[in-house]
Amino acid sequence: MDLNEVINRISFLRTKANLSARALSFAIGKNDSYINHLESKRNFEPSLTTLFAIIEACGSTPEEFFYSDLQSYKLDLQLISMLKTLAPRQKEAVLNLYRT
Repeated sequence: MDLNEVINRISFLRTKANLSARALSFAIGKNDSYINHLESKRNFEPSLTTLFAIIEACGSTPEEFFYSDLQSYKLDLQLISMLKTLAPRQKEAVLNLYRT
């Protein structure tokens, strides 16, 4: 994941959490323009500590943030959770259905 993708994911999570850039900046203890600067200046990198603070302030987790398809994370998580409850034969049936 490159810096542009990290910044795009920050913007996505911020928007999903219905936070303004200013509100998120304050939530992580930064000056009011920190997130605006981060999102507009593609050569500005947050520290790991700040990135984790941003993720938490947006109501997310590092697992979600770094998931390969951020937009389908919750749906994939629900599907995996449901699959775990199936008996082995049921899992095989689902796999066979998927393959056809």
